[in-house]
Amino acid sequence: MLGGDREGPQAPEWFAFGRDLLVAAAQSAIVAAAAAEADTTAGASPDVSLPSTTPHTDLESRAAFVSSLSSASPFATIVANAALSLPEAEVLAVLATAEADRHCQQLVASIQGDANSGRLTLGTLGDIFERGHLGALALGPESRLRCAALADVAVKGPWAGHVIELHRGVVWALIGDLSPDPGLPNAVDYHESSIDGADDIDQSGHDLVVVNGSDPMRRRQIGAQAAFGSRFVCATVTPDTTDETWAAMVREATITGQGIIVEADSSLPEIGRRWIQRATHLAWVVSAPSGPPVAEMPTRPWHAVTAAATPPSDAEWAAAFGADTPRTHRLSYDQMHRVTKSLQSSGGDIDAAVRRLASGRLEQLTRRIQPTRGWDDIILSPDRMDALRAIVTRYQMATRVFDEWGFSATPSRGLVALFSGPSGTGKTLASEIIAGELGLDVFKLDLSSVVSKYIGETEKNLEQIFDAASAANMVLFFDEADSLFGKRSEVKDARDRYANIEVSYLLQRLETYDGLVVMATNFEKNVDEAFLRRIHSRVAFALPGPVERAAIWRQNLPPGAPADDVDVDWLAEQFELSGGTIRNASVQAAFTAAGEGGVITMSAAVRGVASELRKMGRLLRPEDFGEHFDLLDT
Repeated sequence: MLGGDREGPQAPEWFAFGRDLLVAAAQSAIVAAAAAEADTTAGASPDVSLPSTTPHTDLESRAAFVSSLSSASPFATIVANAALSLPEAEVLAVLATAEADRHCQQLVASIQGDANSGRLTLGTLGDIFERGHLGALALGPESRLRCAALADVAVKGPWAGHVIELHRGVVWALIGDLSPDPGLPNAVDYHESSIDGADDIDQSGHDLVVVNGSDPMRRRQIGAQAAFGSRFVCATVTPDTTDETWAAMVREATITGQGIIVEADSSLPEIGRRWIQRATHLAWVVSAPSGPPVAEMPTRPWHAVTAAATPPSDAEWAAAFGADTPRTHRLSYDQMHRVTKSLQSSGGDIDAAVRRLASGRLEQLTRRIQPTRGWDDIILSPDRMDALRAIVTRYQMATRVFDEWGFSATPSRGLVALFSGPSGTGKTLASEIIAGELGLDVFKLDLSSVVSKYIGETEKNLEQIFDAASAANMVLFFDEADSLFGKRSEVKDARDRYANIEVSYLLQRLETYDGLVVMATNFEKNVDEAFLRRIHSRVAFALPGPVERAAIWRQNLPPGAPADDVDVDWLAEQFELSGGTIRNASVQAAFTAAGEGGVITMSAAVRGVASELRKMGRLLRPEDFGEHFDLLDT
């Protein structure tokens, strides 16, 4: 109970005023009931209206209530935040009183002549304020109380009997509990902004700002500054976001004195447009990469700004991680904030937090390879080995060449390598070895997940990959690169046009990406010339010769394997196989021998080779297998 007593705290002014209103109305109801009973006894038609009482403006508690609206009390704060007029504040006071105190609920039941009715109706509200329907107008469909989602009306039965529902969050706030509204989206966030250092932003205080840009946190920052606000409720909305969720956001912002930032992707739902149009007491920021169409915006005035995807300044970096923390990762402003949030769970390890950030965003689109093999695990000609080592050197020396010596890094300091050649010749292995030398992981793109038949989805997936890769040092490995980097064609239909757009987008991202990209293809001739011009290193992988094949056979028959009977020189001379095929054949031979309970013989090795040749669709010729041909099940 909020009424207080002789020894307890004094009741808030809004409660004292609301209680006096209800007491006066209850007394009138008693008088009216007695008069109606007398009329009935006398055989006259009863007068069902409440008799005239002292006008609510003459109540002693009203002066204190009006004076309290200029204070910093919870009630006065909500009234100011919702931009309520004095009559609307009076209605809020009586609604809150009836909602918060059980004795006052009994008064409401007495007024309405219904023991089960603890909430006011529109008709009763009009009687209480002796203004006819003027009291009820404070709860009209476009009233401030409803546009601020503080109260609603249950539409059932005759209009005068519609029950008024004050949201419980208002009552909690009035008694001092500002816990987040339970109806808020699960991923709701809060943004606090400073306008310091934002001289280039229009700070005229717009009520509705539309901000575009690729960095979500920069959009929040710039949008908040343009709206001249410091605290915002932030939530991502979709066409599936319900009316109740939008109402919860508006109510939360109203009660706590915040604005609202909605991440709306590229489309603003109709429900959201309606709430933005109604809740004019709030500062709104609509944040999207490219912005919703003008036709989807509310009709109220709005201001458009663009948030450039500038990297964190030294001051922003120092504020996030401390002035002594070196900038070893090229984080965007958004990524910096994500890493900051996850630092505690990673024990304060920035590197671990960045890796977790990158892995989480890439796990659906790529396969992570943690390098375990080194230079001794690959057998290539000397010139190809030199080319691979040169890639490592170039990546390692980028800081010296670009930063210390002052060479231009235009358009970026990234490194793009193209590995071409038949399957199984070591392209993936080489990328793993290079990554291992550099202390990086390899993220191999899953083209089936990246490439989408839906317009624009492929670009979104690629943007997610490049953004995550930019944060954490890693090797991006595009296998079957010709599928993504294929030659642009003459536009004959919409499919051609959007395929060309995808290629153009990739070109742009490669130009601005500062990391290491390895593209592997079996068909270099199918790669677009524009990509080839952006290649810093090209390594052509070929099928190994007899000497290399013999070395690969020996490498794939480990010392612990009982394979003394295998003539690797003969196998290398007879069969022109790739390194990957030799590995598969040797493993097949090992399983064959293990199943037969013996050692790895030439018979097992030859059958392993035959198995691989069959998979490739090649004929098994007697002249290739010689004396071992009879061992095959042809």
